[in-house]
Amino acid sequence: MATKTVPEALTAPTQGFEGAPPFPDDVPTAPLLRLSLARLIDRDPDEVDRFGRACEDLGFFYLDLTGPGDSLLADADQLFRVGAELFDLPLKEKKKYDFMHKQSYFGYKGYGANVVDRSGNLDRNEFYNVSKDDIFGVSDPWPAPVVLDSRRALLKSFIGSAHGIVTLVLQLLNDRLNLPPNTLQDMHRLEGQSGDQVRFIKAPPQPLDDRRTSLGEHSDFGSVTVLFNRLGGLQVLPPGRDAQWCYVKPLLNHAIINLGDAMVKFTNGLLRSNIHRVVAPPGEQADHTRYSLVYFNRPENDVLLKRLDGSDRIPPLEKDEVEEGINSKDWIIRRALGHRIALFGKDALNYDRIRGTEEQSQRAYL
Repeated sequence: MATKTVPEALTAPTQGFEGAPPFPDDVPTAPLLRLSLARLIDRDPDEVDRFGRACEDLGFFYLDLTGPGDSLLADADQLFRVGAELFDLPLKEKKKYDFMHKQSYFGYKGYGANVVDRSGNLDRNEFYNVSKDDIFGVSDPWPAPVVLDSRRALLKSFIGSAHGIVTLVLQLLNDRLNLPPNTLQDMHRLEGQSGDQVRFIKAPPQPLDDRRTSLGEHSDFGSVTVLFNRLGGLQVLPPGRDAQWCYVKPLLNHAIINLGDAMVKFTNGLLRSNIHRVVAPPGEQADHTRYSLVYFNRPENDVLLKRLDGSDRIPPLEKDEVEEGINSKDWIIRRALGHRIALFGKDALNYDRIRGTEEQSQRAYL
């Protein structure tokens, strides 16, 4: 009997982490809840309650995409291969798409361009940010290498599916917070102008005698992050005075979901944007190049990052507390470009100048 050939884009996700050595069993791993996309879509009461606790306790969780998320998994598998092609381009070619001097965080960031700690150590990764607004025609297109320009349909499919995950998260949080209908969703429309982006990341193996942080500790800048990893290296710092950094183990057919600064500001700290960082992968994985694929969702550009009205669950501001009232676009630019040595020199080491919500997220545990 003849076997029907299935087009690559429609192939069921394999998620085999091909060629990657196993994640070691002897390293501390983060206590992330594993949630089911299918059960959340069905509004299973127990799963929805676990979701709410994850967002308030840690701000990180695993999301099993099996079933309703199969197309997103398939797109992610293809984009991992696209990312490898992208970073194999000559450095001279990639630098053509570094737009930081245009005050943009879209395009290419080279290896070692950012400060990762107060001691002045530099990052050990390169990445490329693709604008959601560009891919969906909400803004003028950015110049891009052929390897990306020829995959615009794939990028649009991936962004649409990832944004669907984001919208579900926002719907569930809107209900949990007892906010007026569509409050959160209306600030994160797919057709709205925003800093939403796909990020391709490459981190090559580090020297045996100098394996350290490749991306410094931080909270994410926006609202909701949808992350795909195949190797370890991501670490979170759980709540508590004596907490230790823990690895987030990649899981087959799962995305890692976490909340960002905007959700902390909207809820005055009720929701958490947990501190995390990226170090060399554990065990034998450290000898392999680490690729990651991320969809970063941010509020629309003109949204003010302030406590929302209309919820009886959001804590009030402290007496005489005055919020900064910065809009989303300015917040993201400040945080995304603030550690660039080429732009700010020694000021790139000034973490207080571009601090996120790390302190606010942690305050209940200090």
